[in-house]
Amino acid sequence: MIKEVLRETEIEVLASQSSKDDMPYCGDDYFICQTKEYFLCVLADGLGSGKFAYESSHAVIEEVKKNHSKGVETLMANCNSSLVNKRGAVVSILKIYYDTKEFVYSSVGNIRFFLYNPQSDKLVYPLPVTGYLSGRKQKYHTQRYKYEPHAKFLLHSDGLQLQGAKSILKRHYSLEQNAHHILQNNTMESDDTTFILGSLLS
Repeated sequence: MIKEVLRETEIEVLASQSSKDDMPYCGDDYFICQTKEYFLCVLADGLGSGKFAYESSHAVIEEVKKNHSKGVETLMANCNSSLVNKRGAVVSILKIYYDTKEFVYSSVGNIRFFLYNPQSDKLVYPLPVTGYLSGRKQKYHTQRYKYEPHAKFLLHSDGLQLQGAKSILKRHYSLEQNAHHILQNNTMESDDTTFILGSLLS
């Protein structure tokens, strides 16, 4: 289900989310934020499902909301601290800096990220870092990627079974058309599912 659409001068973004078997609590949570200098999004998938999974993922989101101006590594460390005495969560944070045309990305766990650069026709796909955040000491692997004009990206939790990310991101479709295509081809409802689809407008 499409939950949110953001359209600004620099970027347009769509977020879709559904809970496992239509349960009242979704174990995934996300946050997107746009300023003149940057765009930020975070996706958190609480371990398991139901209320305790939601409490973990929501703690991460609240932490990022309060501190979104900070760097990605600092945010990851803060998110980890927010999960002390909670079930834990896998977390990905993506920040796009418009002045340097750069994606800064850090992730722990099995959330997937794809960046498609149209001029070079290349797909960037960082390998997932195993583990999850739970308050224990953790190393973070933060990566930087240059993006081309009209680059597209996709971030999704493991509830989405995605085939052919490059072909999806190459399509000259609207965000809504691409989102409907993804949803039509993802028949699994036995897990919480969230994806964030974005396109740079210059």
